[in-house]
Amino acid sequence: MATLNVGGLGEFLREQRRHAQLSLRQLADAAGVSNPYLSQIERGLRKPSAEILQQLAKALRISAETLYVQAGILDERRDTDGVAVHTAILTDPALDERQKQVLLQIYDSFRKENARDGERAGTDAEAGGALRAVGENESQGGTPS
Repeated sequence: MATLNVGGLGEFLREQRRHAQLSLRQLADAAGVSNPYLSQIERGLRKPSAEILQQLAKALRISAETLYVQAGILDERRDTDGVAVHTAILTDPALDERQKQVLLQIYDSFRKENARDGERAGTDAEAGGALRAVGENESQGGTPS
């Protein structure tokens, strides 16, 4: 487990609070913590518990896992299947349902396109290697196989 990154967490919380257009007092009330305590967390002076982080995440409408990673409680996982992106899009309160569906379709189409390009690049590299081997064999006086 990583050490607590309290300063980075505080900055992240402040940024998320401002993005949500909440005052310090509004977020403190929504999360059920005192105004001074939240201020100390944002300034990197206090280490909140996992429970407090969960309350803050709920009030900010972000995942608790995101705050746990910021606090160093959890290691960041690599999102190889796009689940975190899907979750972020589906839970974004600033988007309506149509916008969410359009974004998901675009995101999925880019992922599929990149996967095809990756497969094609692998096939091209194998073919290129085989052609180089034939060319080297011919330049050394051998016959192609």
